[in-house]
Amino acid sequence: DFCLSRGLGDVYKRQVNAPLFKDVKKGDCFWSIEGGKILNIELQKKNQMEWWSCVCQGDPEIDTTKIEPENSKLSDLDGETRSMVEKMMWDQRQKQMGLPTSDDLKKQETLKKFMEQHPEMDFSNAKFA
Repeated sequence: DFCLSRGLGDVYKRQVNAPLFKDVKKGDCFWSIEGGKILNIELQKKNQMEWWSCVCQGDPEIDTTKIEPENSKLSDLDGETRSMVEKMMWDQRQKQMGLPTSDDLKKQETLKKFMEQHPEMDFSNAKFA
């Protein structure tokens, strides 16, 4: 649960004690007080690829299908985000061409290594999806 039990002076009186809409990376969430009046809470979602329609369960929800993210340049992104976006773009191109995605290639490589490590097993009639 996300719990805020104290207000800051006359500025923030709302008390929140509700479960978050989705899971967060607890070790990567922070809060700070700015100018003695503003409570800044930074939540890091576990699934960075998902839009939240609200912060806490039971809050009014927005229609996330109507959100149009602004275009940005890959060079504007931090290294981790840029790598993730480039991987997604590569995977999308691979799918469009009917080729395996990076995850598919990783699974194939893992299976290949397993088969090499277990030559005693017969995979000739095995069907892989």
